[in-house]
Amino acid sequence: ASVKPVREEVALYQAIRGLLTKKDSLPKKLSDAERELQIKQALARGIVPEGIVDVFTAAGLDRPDIGLLSDEFLSEVRSMKEQNLAAEALSRLLKGQIKAKFSRNIVRSAQYSELLEDALARYRNRSIETAQLIEELIALAKTLNAKIQAGNPDGLSDYEVAFYDALEANEAAVRDMKHEDLVRLAQELTAKVRANIKVDWSVRESTQAELRVLVRNLLDRYGYPPDFSKQAIDTVIQQAESLTEEWLSKAP
Repeated sequence: ASVKPVREEVALYQAIRGLLTKKDSLPKKLSDAERELQIKQALARGIVPEGIVDVFTAAGLDRPDIGLLSDEFLSEVRSMKEQNLAAEALSRLLKGQIKAKFSRNIVRSAQYSELLEDALARYRNRSIETAQLIEELIALAKTLNAKIQAGNPDGLSDYEVAFYDALEANEAAVRDMKHEDLVRLAQELTAKVRANIKVDWSVRESTQAELRVLVRNLLDRYGYPPDFSKQAIDTVIQQAESLTEEWLSKAP
């Protein structure tokens, strides 16, 4: 298993842990250049070898759960004396968390990325102070943790959840649909879209048109509101594009 998706997250976690245990040795104020250098050095120290590596053990963590953004850790980040460094570190950790946990789900990835970028944009525009930014980042981290811990009560695979979220992206569209129908639709949609994915489908208009017809017919059969079907089809196609490479690599 590759450790690439969590390398920077683990490395930065290590660095912040070190800073938290050495608060008194920090200078009273870090310049932007010094802060950036400190973070880069932390990332460089955290690089681990290629291959099958227990990256959590290498990072000194007890167990491979979502504790990278645990309540205890978030509380420690909140109490850091260097608030600018804390905000920078936490924003990077969140970006890594979103990328690692929602890489297969374009709807959730976009949703959480937009929340993160909105908070950072308001901070850069001086609409909020550093302490407020940290509180918003901590709230986002807890939202991510809750979503990950909740899992999927319907027993859907990651792929099926991604298509379920694509269908549910417009809440008005599914307001009158039964939940069990939406679950079955997501399952059948995932299976049929995956079975019809071809190497060049996304650049061949005729092949993409065939896939769109397939998706539209499924939506109609399950009673998905026609007024919202075009938007749903577009999102489903985008979701399929994001998974094409992975699916084709796993094809028998």
